[in-house]
Amino acid sequence: MEKNSRPNWDNPMQFIMACVSYAVGLGNVWRFPYLCQMHGGGGFLIPYLIMLVLEGVPLFYMELAIGQKMRLGSIGAWAAISPYLGGVGFASVVTSLYLCLYYNIINAWSFWYLFHSFQVNMSMLYSLPPYNLTGPLEECERATPTQYFFYRETLNISPSIDEKGSIHTGQALCLLLAWVMVYLFVVRGVKSTGKVVYFTATFPYLVLLVYLIRGVTLHGAINGLKYMFTPKMEHLANPITWINAATQIFFSLGLGFGSLIAFASYNEYNNNFERQAIVVSAINSGTSIFASIVTFAIYGFKATINYESCLERMRLLMLNGFDLAEDTINIEDVLDWMNSASSPVLHPILIKSLCLCLCLLVQAVEGTGLAFIVYSEAIKNMPLSQFWSVLYFFMLLLLGMGSMLGNITAIITPLRDFKVISPLCFVAGLVCLFLFLLGLSFSTPPGNYWFTMFNDYAANFSLLFVVLIEIITVSYIYGIKRFEKDIEDMLGHRPNWFWKIMWAVVSPLLLISLFLFYIINYIQGGTATYQAWDKEQGKSVVREYPVYGQVFIGLLLVSSVSCVPITALHAWYKKRAHGKRNRQRTINTVSL
Repeated sequence: MEKNSRPNWDNPMQFIMACVSYAVGLGNVWRFPYLCQMHGGGGFLIPYLIMLVLEGVPLFYMELAIGQKMRLGSIGAWAAISPYLGGVGFASVVTSLYLCLYYNIINAWSFWYLFHSFQVNMSMLYSLPPYNLTGPLEECERATPTQYFFYRETLNISPSIDEKGSIHTGQALCLLLAWVMVYLFVVRGVKSTGKVVYFTATFPYLVLLVYLIRGVTLHGAINGLKYMFTPKMEHLANPITWINAATQIFFSLGLGFGSLIAFASYNEYNNNFERQAIVVSAINSGTSIFASIVTFAIYGFKATINYESCLERMRLLMLNGFDLAEDTINIEDVLDWMNSASSPVLHPILIKSLCLCLCLLVQAVEGTGLAFIVYSEAIKNMPLSQFWSVLYFFMLLLLGMGSMLGNITAIITPLRDFKVISPLCFVAGLVCLFLFLLGLSFSTPPGNYWFTMFNDYAANFSLLFVVLIEIITVSYIYGIKRFEKDIEDMLGHRPNWFWKIMWAVVSPLLLISLFLFYIINYIQGGTATYQAWDKEQGKSVVREYPVYGQVFIGLLLVSSVSCVPITALHAWYKKRAHGKRNRQRTINTVSL
């Protein structure tokens, strides 16, 4: 492809903003704080930063270099290196397609919460509806109001994946709006995406800054911050801590999806991607830490409110249990009795309440539970809750949209490289329409269980496999020497010894370890399970996937990975058939 035939970013800053908008996503807000909480608070930062240097930045650098050199999407770039490796690009596209399919439903939920935040006050929105047509709504009384609103009002969730049901109209309309937004953002390629990323990349930081100022001033926020910044160094001896740190770096930067290769393919040939790789990686990791400070401030506020409410319930239990006057026992008395475990005043019911109270302080939550339940629980207790709700869910929407721009570009760019369908607006429209129609299944009552299945199994295994093949290809098939020369041709200098050691030795070993750990963990995990909503108990319970669910999980794991050997076999067959035709022509020519 001619270097001047491909559109370019208007300037290097647009490219940086696109990478930041893509890499900084929902995982920074709802996954990293969870890992900090699970693995020793501030102590988790040690393996996280080490893995950033050893794994994240070198692989990020490598993908940017490949995209800028080849000036093609993932399929074309790897096929140009070797016809047998085109399947690596196909695997990336399939994985990105799976991700787009379920990721945009999160944006639909953000729209749903955003619209509801405009309509009513948050405390009214999550207040327990006391009656339905037949009497008290017991399910809502058993669950927390925020849980009920998410599972029943937002998802209209079924009790198991086997249940059937019609499409949730409100969710379907929100999903349609989400896909229309994505289409408008990418319809003109880098010309439209380059303008949008300035907003999607910067506005979330403004919201996080506002939330930080508000968060640290909340009652009890200091308790959450102390928990985060008090390192528990014993967690460093646990290999799971290091594995989770490496995995978080890997997926947070968006490696293996083909998005970085696609973005870099629109760079000027001599753009300094080396500096940009370091800058974007640092911004991404800094954002994770920044978002964690905000989240732990919210954690501290929510836990303190719950703790004080729990103490008040215990005080009332004691007053009622011992038939005492209202002012006989105060909160200080309850605290004194709590500190005296052998106190004869404590009753088994009170001890049970105390245990539940303490659990609220240490319970770790991730994913949609953190984003839509825990945050909502905290926001409804804030003054001006409607304002904070609108601000938070708008930020969540922008983070999701920013990541979607990279994921959809990873699909559209390789398709356009084939030049089968020329107009970009038509290609983007077909892709968005196709994914929207498939995504409607997530708005049915069992849709959240299928969403969980995609979230758990559609990308993790295939991305580890894809990036492992990428690093082995660059280091040992294409060759470090040739790769060095390519970089020198673009930047004017060769990469130093650090990058070469990472690409040739350290990163491959880390990826092989992660890949093997994933396989072993999957095998030892037994039958795959999911969290089903039990309306009788008002909480989630663990259920096993049915047989067809297990089969579908297997297909998700195999479908993208199988692109690599299938494409290699196809390339070998074409080469062999071409060789036979050439030999046949030679024989015919000689016979004449």
